[in-house]
Amino acid sequence: MAFAFEVLEKDIAGRYGRLKVGQKTMRTPALLPVINPHIPLITPQEMKVLGVEALITNAYIFFRSERYREQVMQEGLHRFLDFDGVIMTDSGAFQQSVYGEVEITNRETLEFQKRIGSDIVVPLDIPTPPGADRETAERDLRLTLDRLREARELAPDNSAGPIQGGIYPDLRKTAAENVQDLGFAFCPLGAVVPLMEQYRYRDLVRVVQSAKSGLSPATVVHLFGAGHPMMLPLAVAMGCDLFDSAAYALFARDRRYFTSHGSYRLDEMAYLPCPCEICRHRTAQEMKNDPEVERLLAFHNLYVTLAEIARIRQAIQEGSLWELVDECCRNHPRLLEGYREFLKYARQLERQDRVSKYRFFYRGKESCHRTEVLRYQDRLKGLSLEHQVIISLVGAIPASGQVLYFKPPFGPYPAELAETFPIGQSVIPSWDEPMIRQGCAGIRQLLYSHPYSHFTIVAGEEWYDMVSREIPQAEVRRCL
Repeated sequence: MAFAFEVLEKDIAGRYGRLKVGQKTMRTPALLPVINPHIPLITPQEMKVLGVEALITNAYIFFRSERYREQVMQEGLHRFLDFDGVIMTDSGAFQQSVYGEVEITNRETLEFQKRIGSDIVVPLDIPTPPGADRETAERDLRLTLDRLREARELAPDNSAGPIQGGIYPDLRKTAAENVQDLGFAFCPLGAVVPLMEQYRYRDLVRVVQSAKSGLSPATVVHLFGAGHPMMLPLAVAMGCDLFDSAAYALFARDRRYFTSHGSYRLDEMAYLPCPCEICRHRTAQEMKNDPEVERLLAFHNLYVTLAEIARIRQAIQEGSLWELVDECCRNHPRLLEGYREFLKYARQLERQDRVSKYRFFYRGKESCHRTEVLRYQDRLKGLSLEHQVIISLVGAIPASGQVLYFKPPFGPYPAELAETFPIGQSVIPSWDEPMIRQGCAGIRQLLYSHPYSHFTIVAGEEWYDMVSREIPQAEVRRCL
């Protein structure tokens, strides 16, 4: 098998790891910039200097190129591009999705990719557009699976297994299960570019989560066409390990300027807020007037994207990916919709998330539904309690029974857990209604799991009414 994936750190479903492809090794999560040999704004050698460990190019473009086809077949892809890192080749499926058909068969593209020395070979799958009906999605999926079986015969060691199924969650899950059964260890998620172009991040979350539910945790997941830094933290949190995109160049040709929170039109900018090599040596006006403005913007856009990948890797290692996702998803209303949809999968994500983290930083009502909160409340049933239990929302109080304290959004805790994660490492601002309501859910969990204990809840005047409504089965007392 050409692929070996070692996970070094994880957070939510994101993985920081090492992916071995044949004899080459790369870190994940990672961006694979798209290289078009006919219009290279940035050369592969320049990308390598920037720290790029893998890239992707289109085998169909080489196959159809009168200028380069024979040369790349004679020299091989790595020598032709002068790049010794991992090279992945697309099959022509993207052109098929745009133009409706391509002048190449599945067998031809597989054999051509092998001949030019691609490290990761992609079959000619059938991308199903988001607007397709279910019958079309099922037909496309059947044809894709037939082509994947052919890929396992022709390139068993280094072929990718694209997952299709349109926007139908059950088809995506079935596709993932079938691709897994065929033995693929590297699985791209296809036909998602239109969802990202239309800012349909809620649908994107459903597609990715459905596919992930049918895959082994050991599978490397590649999100085709994802490359804007704004959405990368959410994609990694969902469990996507690799991304490919020509956005750095396409946006540059449209004179658009990347930031981690969105993109700007260069012609409308008065200042360049980025400290990269491109921006710190020139003004916005100088950039606009430079005859190589497209190339300069492409460099800047790639700098920003790679910096975001580094920021994500750091967040995974220190256990603060939730905070990064929350921050980035508030940069666009539709991205926030996607984030809230993602939180609906917290129960499944909790099984993958790490047990202890650097901190829990409350950032609003969305934080109430994070994996750390659900895990803590699930574990309350394991507490050993006396017959008489007092839960205090007002801190230390004189009492004759066992006293538990309260920290929203988690809920009750004994003094022995005050310095442990997440109680001791959570940063909580002034209490608000969503966090109190979620903390009350923790109290209810405790009541249900300890039916032989008698509970008294002591609350201050501000929260007495709300706690009484949330926990009607308990005795609630005012602390005056």
